[in-house]
Amino acid sequence: MHKHLTSPLTLRGHSLRNRIVFGAHTANMSDMGLPGPRALGYWLERAKGGAAMIVTEPVPVHRTGVLTRGNYLPQDDAIIAGFRAVTDAVKAEGAVILQQLYHIGAHGDSDLSFAPHWSPSGLPSYHDSDGSHEMTGAEVQELFDAHLAAAVRARDAGFQGVEIWAAYHSLIDQFWTPWSNRRTDQWGGSLENRTRFSRELIAAIRRDCGPDFIIGLAISWQDSPVLLTQDDFCQIIALHDTGDVDYVTVGAGGYMDFESIIPPFTHGEKLTTHLTARLKAQARHVKITSEAGIRTPDNAESVLSAGEADLVSIVRGQIADPFLARKTMEARASDIRPCLSCNQMCWGRRSRDYWISCLINPSAGREFEWGGDRFTPATGDLLVVGAGPAGLEAARAAAERGIRVEVVEALPQIGGQFRLAGMQPRRGQILDLMDWYERQFDRLGVTLRLNTYLDDLADHTAGTVIIATGSLPDESGFQRWRPQSALPGIENGQVWSPEAVMRREARLGDTVILYDEGSNWRGVGTAWTLAERGHKVIIVTPEPFVGREVARTAADGAARRKLAGLGVEFVTESGIARWHGQGATVRSLLTGAEREIAAASLVMATTNRSFDPFPAQVPGKRLIRVGDVQAPRLAAYAFHEGRKAALSL
Repeated sequence: MHKHLTSPLTLRGHSLRNRIVFGAHTANMSDMGLPGPRALGYWLERAKGGAAMIVTEPVPVHRTGVLTRGNYLPQDDAIIAGFRAVTDAVKAEGAVILQQLYHIGAHGDSDLSFAPHWSPSGLPSYHDSDGSHEMTGAEVQELFDAHLAAAVRARDAGFQGVEIWAAYHSLIDQFWTPWSNRRTDQWGGSLENRTRFSRELIAAIRRDCGPDFIIGLAISWQDSPVLLTQDDFCQIIALHDTGDVDYVTVGAGGYMDFESIIPPFTHGEKLTTHLTARLKAQARHVKITSEAGIRTPDNAESVLSAGEADLVSIVRGQIADPFLARKTMEARASDIRPCLSCNQMCWGRRSRDYWISCLINPSAGREFEWGGDRFTPATGDLLVVGAGPAGLEAARAAAERGIRVEVVEALPQIGGQFRLAGMQPRRGQILDLMDWYERQFDRLGVTLRLNTYLDDLADHTAGTVIIATGSLPDESGFQRWRPQSALPGIENGQVWSPEAVMRREARLGDTVILYDEGSNWRGVGTAWTLAERGHKVIIVTPEPFVGREVARTAADGAARRKLAGLGVEFVTESGIARWHGQGATVRSLLTGAEREIAAASLVMATTNRSFDPFPAQVPGKRLIRVGDVQAPRLAAYAFHEGRKAALSL
C-alpha cells in the first residue's frame, strides 16, 4: 500500500530503511545549552519508531545567530559529548542522524543573542523590530569559518552528516537573494558571487569531514515579489548539484510568510511539491525531500509515487505518533494517531519559547519521564466517566497497560466538546482522531457505553474511577472585563453558547453578535461556522485583534482573512454593556464610549464552568478527576491529565 514510502535508500553508504525523515525543527529542549535527557528521549523515541533519518534541531553556528532560549551552545566543543550520547543511541536503533546548522542573518532576536544581527547588507529583521549589521569581508569569513567548525564538531559528536540551512530567507538565502544582497565585493552581484558562500562552504565540509559524510541543503519558497522565485531556486540548486550535496530539503514559508512554515489546518497540504517536482526532474546527483503539509503516509506515498520527490519529511505527524514510520512499515497505518495540524503545543509552545509538546500526544517532550507509548503492565478494573479528551486518553492509556476499562458517556458519541470543534470548518482531522480512539478501544477491549448517564458510583465494581465529566457553558453572561455583574439584559433571551450553535440547538436570527472573550477557536471557529451558514456575524472582543490566542499557532491571519471574506465584522477592545433582545450596547474598553449594534441573537464565547455531578468522596472508591472537571482549559491539558492519570494507576 505504501511501497514507495517503505522502500530503502542509500546516502553516502548509509542505509535509510524507508523514505520517512524526521526533519529539523526547534524542539527547544536544551539543558543550559546542552542536550540532556529530554532531548535524548525525544529523538530516541522517533528512532525506535522507525524514522529512516533524523535531522536534529538547528544549532546556531555563531554567537550572532542565537534565536531561542533552548538553542544549543554556539561555537562550543562542550556540546560534543552530550550529542555523542544522542547519536550513539539513535544509530543503535537503526536511524541515520544528522545535525542542522544555521544562522538567521538579519532575522535575529536581540533578546536572546544580546548581539547585533549580522547580514549581507544590513537590512531590517523580520523576526524582531531591530535592524541588522552589514558584515565586513572579515566578518563574512568569520561566519564561513564558524559554519565549517560547526560541521566538524557535528562529525566529532557522531553525526553522520549535516544539513546546511538556507531556508526562510536565512543568512545563506540572504546571500542568494539580490534584494537582500547588495554587496559589491566577491560575495555579491552575480549569481556566482551570491552563491559563493554556500558553494565554497559545502566544498570545505566535504574536504574536512570526508567522503562518507552526508551533506544536505535546506531551502524554502516564499511567495514574495522581492524574494527568490521557483526559477531562481532551480538555477541555484543546479549550481550546487556537483556531487558534494546529497539531498535538498524543500520547505515552505519564511520570515515574510510566517504562517506557511508550519502550515496549520487552515492551509492546504503538500505545499512544496510544485517546486520539488521541478528540482527532481533536473537533479543529477541530489535527492529531493519534500516537507510542509505532509501529514499522513497516504500523502507521503502520493508524493513519492508521482515522482515529485525522493524523500518526505513528516515532522508533526511523528510528534503526534512517534511510531508512524514503523506502523507504516508493518502495514498498520490505521493505528497511527493522526496529527491535527493544530499547532497548539508544537509551534504554540515554541512561539512562546518553551520546549515543544503535542496536543494529542502529551508524552512528546516527556519520553524520558513517561516512556512514550510503551506502557508498564498493570492489573485491575477502571471506570471512566466521560468520553471527552481526558476520559478518552485515560481509558486508552490504562487499557494499553492491561487494565480492564469501562467508559460511560451520556452523549450518543464520544468526544464531548472536542467533537464539536471538529465540526468547525477545516477541522475534520479532529473527527479522524475520534475514529482512531474508537479503533483503539476495539483493539484493546475497552467497554464503551454511550447514552448512559451515571449518577451513582457506589454500586459499580471498579475500585478506581476517573471522573472526566468536563465543563458546561456559563449561562450567567459573566464577562471578565466587567466582573462586578452578570450580563445586563440576559433575561431578554436569544443568548446562546458556542456549544449550542455547533449542536444546532440555537435558534438564531439573521444577524448574530459573537462575543469572543477567549480569542481562540471556540469563538473564532464558531463565527466562521455561522458565517458559512449564511448569518451576518459581528465579532466583539476585548482583545486588540480577533484571534489573539490563535496567533500562537500561526493561524490567526488565515482565520481573519477567511472571516473578512465572509463579511464578518470585527469590533475590538470592546465588551457587551447590555443585551436588549434585538441588539447590544457595546462599550469601548479604551474610551468608554457606547454604541448600539442591532442583532437578533448573541453568542457568548466566555469561560466555561466545571461540571462535576459526583460527591468529593465515595466510600470504597478512589476518585481521580481529570480535564475540565478540575478547571476549564484548552484540550491539550485534558489529554495530558488523562495520560498522567492512567500512568499513575
